[in-house]
Amino acid sequence: MQQKNKSVSKKKNVQVAVRIRPLNETEKSEKARISLTAYEDKRTIMVKERCANKEFGPFDKVYGMHSSQLEIYTDLVKPLVQEVLAGYNCTIFAYGQTSTGKTYTMEGIHSHEADLDWKADTTAGIIPRALQHVFSQLEKQPNDDYSVRVSYVELYNEELYDLLGRSDIEQTRLRLYEDPIRKGSIIISSLEEVAVHNRDEVYNLLRKGAEKRRTAATLMNMTSSRSHSVFTVTVVMRESATVGEELMKQGKLYLVDLAGSENIGRSGAVEMRAREAGNINQSLLTLGRVITALTSGASHVPYRESKLTRILQDSLGGKTITTIIATLSPSSTNLEESYNTLDYAARAKNIKNHPEVNQKLSRRGILKVFDEEIERLKRDLQAAREKNGIYLDKDNYEYGFFHMKLMPLLKL
Repeated sequence: MQQKNKSVSKKKNVQVAVRIRPLNETEKSEKARISLTAYEDKRTIMVKERCANKEFGPFDKVYGMHSSQLEIYTDLVKPLVQEVLAGYNCTIFAYGQTSTGKTYTMEGIHSHEADLDWKADTTAGIIPRALQHVFSQLEKQPNDDYSVRVSYVELYNEELYDLLGRSDIEQTRLRLYEDPIRKGSIIISSLEEVAVHNRDEVYNLLRKGAEKRRTAATLMNMTSSRSHSVFTVTVVMRESATVGEELMKQGKLYLVDLAGSENIGRSGAVEMRAREAGNINQSLLTLGRVITALTSGASHVPYRESKLTRILQDSLGGKTITTIIATLSPSSTNLEESYNTLDYAARAKNIKNHPEVNQKLSRRGILKVFDEEIERLKRDLQAAREKNGIYLDKDNYEYGFFHMKLMPLLKL
């Protein structure tokens, strides 16, 4: 496969924003004090304790308790959509304590008013708003030769599962392997990709994924996510100004909702839930070590110590444009977790990425990639058959059985 354009690279720090949610009903009933204040002009967060105050920042953006979904999107995500359409890979991930608004920030609430565009919908989160924004931009293109596909994967107890897989009975564990074309990037084997065309299709896929995703009630949150999730948007567009052979450019947007970091004792987690929390905290601890290694110039970065950090490898110190949204509770009862989140955010701001535009591929080059993927899947299938025996889809079995019955008749 030939590279049709020179690699365009630009050094860029990871962008870090901090969002404080309002007090929730539990905190109000406990008469919790508001201990965090966002100073948007200085881009700092002030943590107020009884005996002293501590200021964190400056960050790239900070948002107080009354920030809107649209404000978050316009400031942080709208510019990244333009980068994706230009052929870059971009990542946005939400990090913070359980019940601080990560999933609300990423997914929001589904408005059923079909005629709302991404600017008018007050409750939509980043994922559906970004998809609607992508569609609105693509419709302005001089040609309509483009495709938008999405995938949705869950990382639960260090195992990967396809949230959009066709099986509703048993979720298949997925494997990670290195991208042979884009060094440092990771590909998830056999992950289902679904073509989407509008906002409602995106909401339906989010709902389908949410039904499969592990959640459980804890003392911190009635529907606490017990897993990390990655919603990936792949946009492929025909290059309109190309002379001669047509070229296709591709951009990707990775939207990551991390499971909540939490104090296991305070969350009320026991037995299986405590083990889940232990795995969540362990993967987030590894993420912290990766951030420390990248910002201290360490010779070794421990990406391989967790599947989470392997998935995020290209987003932290790699070739992707990355934004982190750190979410916080303003309550005095959550100061320990708030300090931890702010420490992560302050360190992550010093990570330097080197974004590169993706290679533009000819149609022949795309077919070659597909052929290589088919051959790899054939090898995986053969290995599975040798290990577990041969399994056939029901329709394929009935088709083969029918023809087997016909064979004696053909010999007459």
